[in-house]
Amino acid sequence: MKISAIVLAGGKGSRMNSDIQKQYLLLCGKPVLYYALQAFQHSSVEEIILVVGTGMVQNISEEEYCKKEFIDNCHFNKIKHIVMGGSERYDSVMNGLAAIHNDVDYILIHDGARPCITAELIERCIQDVIDCKACVAAVPVKDTIKVVDSKNYAVSTPDRSTLWQIQTPQCFEYNMIWKAYHNMAADTDKSNITDDAMVVEKYSDNKVKMTYSSYKNIKITTSEDLQIAKTFLFDKLLEDKTSVK
Repeated sequence: MKISAIVLAGGKGSRMNSDIQKQYLLLCGKPVLYYALQAFQHSSVEEIILVVGTGMVQNISEEEYCKKEFIDNCHFNKIKHIVMGGSERYDSVMNGLAAIHNDVDYILIHDGARPCITAELIERCIQDVIDCKACVAAVPVKDTIKVVDSKNYAVSTPDRSTLWQIQTPQCFEYNMIWKAYHNMAADTDKSNITDDAMVVEKYSDNKVKMTYSSYKNIKITTSEDLQIAKTFLFDKLLEDKTSVK
């Protein structure tokens, strides 16, 4: 059985108000992207396909930067391919899927801007995808959610017990996600596709299971998120040191 991971790192991070793409901003002395790659490097995933943007980092291309920083310097030898992303998230995933050989059984797709992922969560996702063919890391919502109209007036209040907040990794049997993406490619209207689970829900007959994740598995979107992630990573470092003792 072979398991691969696609790590998406092609975002521009326009909401960060920074000239540096968010995945390359420093977090506790390392690029944000480092932590996700480290988690997959230390998991049972056999290969990593890293999908990057077409921009520049430290006066070199993102591809060159990632090869130097993560393969040469960090020795993340599970990174087998670095490929270019597309204009939309689903384009980047398609490019990542195309780089995978057909001997792969399962694929995990992760946002590189989620640095607080752990190897333990990855293994839990792997077990669920083997059992169910499709699963996503997620947590039950804590807050009341309102559906609003175009003028921001509340229309309805969904039952909170049925709502989950979706994260990554999003994990699938390889042949199933490949077929679902190719079915999507033939559709002229992809405007509402926001994640891989939606592709499976809309373009296949498979159900997607929620794999209980952690509220710490946040996505870096704003500068405030960097500070929150710093606290989470510092706490994890203390836990690791304590467990060693």
